[in-house]
Amino acid sequence: MPGMIEISQEFGFDAAHYLGNGAAENRRLHGHSFYAEVTLRGQADPATGFLRDFGEVDAALKAIREILDHRLLNEIEELGVPTLENLAKYIFVRARAALPEVVRVKLRRPSYGQTCSYEGAERRA
Repeated sequence: MPGMIEISQEFGFDAAHYLGNGAAENRRLHGHSFYAEVTLRGQADPATGFLRDFGEVDAALKAIREILDHRLLNEIEELGVPTLENLAKYIFVRARAALPEVVRVKLRRPSYGQTCSYEGAERRA
C-alpha cells in the first residue's frame, strides 16, 4: 500500500460570541480572530499527482468562511454553544461534506495562545 499524503490549508475569520458560563468576561459579547487549518489525507491521484487541487480546497473553505466571518456565532443554530471545541467540529463537518479527504481541523486563537483540534474517523472505501 502506498504511503499517505497530507495537505493543509488555513483560513482566517473574525467573529463575536458570548458564553453562558465560565469567566465573567466570557459572558459579555466579545470577539476573536480565528485561524482554521484544515488537513486532508489520502493518496495522490496517479494521473494528476494531487491529493486534491488546492483551488478546490480554497473554494470549499471560502464558503465556510463566509458563514462565520464577521458574524455573531451565537446566531448560527447548527453550531450550538459557540465554544472553540464546537467551532472546530462545525468547521470539520462542513469541510468534510465538500472534501471527503478531510481528517482534521485545528482552530487557533493566537491572541490567547489557544488551539483546539477536531479529528474525524478515517473514511473507508
